[in-house]
Parts: sequence; C-alpha cells; structure tokens
Amino acid sequence: MKINSLFTILLSVLIFFLCSFEIPKSLKKKVAKEIKATFSIENYTLTNVSINTSLNTSLPIKVDDNNFYKIISSNKVLGYVFLDRAPSKTAEFDYLILLDATGTIKKSNVLIYREEYGGEIGSTRWLRQFIGKNTNDNLEYKNNIDAISGATISVRSMINATNDVLKTVKMLKDNKAI
Repeated sequence: MKINSLFTILLSVLIFFLCSFEIPKSLKKKVAKEIKATFSIENYTLTNVSINTSLNTSLPIKVDDNNFYKIISSNKVLGYVFLDRAPSKTAEFDYLILLDATGTIKKSNVLIYREEYGGEIGSTRWLRQFIGKNTNDNLEYKNNIDAISGATISVRSMINATNDVLKTVKMLKDNKAI
C-alpha cells in the first residue's frame, strides 16, 4: 500500500516537471531571436498570461501556460507572444505571432514546418503581409492575404489561426484580461 502511494507521488512529481510551464526548448532560441529583433531589445522577461476559466472557454483559441505570454521590459508590457500549431495537409506546423501592446501584429513566423510541400508559407515575403493587422481586421484568403500555389491548405490554416489569435486578443482586451 505504501509503495503504491509513494509511486503515485513520484509519478505526479515527474509529470509536473515534464509538463513545465514554459516555451519548449526546441523553440526557445527561435522565439528569443524573433523577440529581440522585432522589439529591438536585449533584456526582457516572458510572463504567462493567465485567464479565468469562464472567459477562456469562450475564446477562439484557449489560452494556457504554454501558448500566450506578455513581453515585459523595464516593468512595461511591450507586447505579447502567441505560439501554437496549425494543421497543414497531413501534419501540423508551429507558428509564432508577436503583437505590440495594442494588439497589432509586429511579426508572424512559421517556426517549424513538417511537410514536404507548402513550406512557402514560412517565407518572410509572404508573412510580411500580416504585419500591421490588428484586432479590428478580418483576414481573408485572396482578398487581403495572397494565395500561394501548392500551399492552399497551409495558407488557409495560417489565415484562420491568425484570425483566431486576433479575435482572442480582442476579447481579452475587451474583458480587461490583458
């Protein structure tokens, strides 16, 4: 009986440490590089954005300890980092959206693309069209966001993900959660 209890406690502690609440190590350097370049800063801290459960259930994208962070420098919120995955044709890709304190996109980036085709959505030239979009914008395929031949599914997925991030940030701001 005591061995089962001890095993359960040790397993719980192990799970807690394995599920630590931070950016995955594989993405940490990429995220840091993007933040430093985009905000022209060297020193900053990332703080998890915590949302109450009732608000979180109504958001287009659920906020958790691993996907939405405040960028703080000199005790001031400079902006936000949103990290998530979006579907491509047969896999998923990791993306990053950096927003300023008002909710305007300063940078979007595809961090890891796991397919043979469609990787063009990671090009700086294509992603540049998201810069300046804000919580009042609605991004539309072929209307205000260009298509990419051979990457239709990934393009639509990135557009949908970005729209969801912008809607989420708007709802958080409207509810004074950020």
